[in-house]
Amino acid sequence: QVQLVESGGGLVQAGGSLRLSCTASGRLFSLYTMGWFRQAPGKEREFVAVVAAISRGGGNTYYADSVKGRFAISRDNDKNSVYLQMNSLKPEDTAVYYCAVSKYSGSYLYTKELDYDVWGQGTQVTVSS
Repeated sequence: QVQLVESGGGLVQAGGSLRLSCTASGRLFSLYTMGWFRQAPGKEREFVAVVAAISRGGGNTYYADSVKGRFAISRDNDKNSVYLQMNSLKPEDTAVYYCAVSKYSGSYLYTKELDYDVWGQGTQVTVSS
């Protein structure tokens, strides 16, 4: 059974940085696209960033417009981990952040929730103004 464990959330002032980590177990991690999503209070969960499987497609990445240029997603297949480096944080980045594993192996950059079947428990990120 696949499990994801996230860490790295916390409280930070606007303009600061945080690095989220997500470690996976139970699936051949390197073959699957990994994504980060977030859900702010009273809002639907939304796509943040995605990184393709490195074994196919070279680990390509894609970002939501709202975080492009500020966030960076990366993965380390030897550690079964995916990371989200968040810089220049804004109060509107406040949310619970979730990592997820895609349903399908391959290099496609999935941005929709329905393309992911395993989710972490979430980690809270709070950005104060």
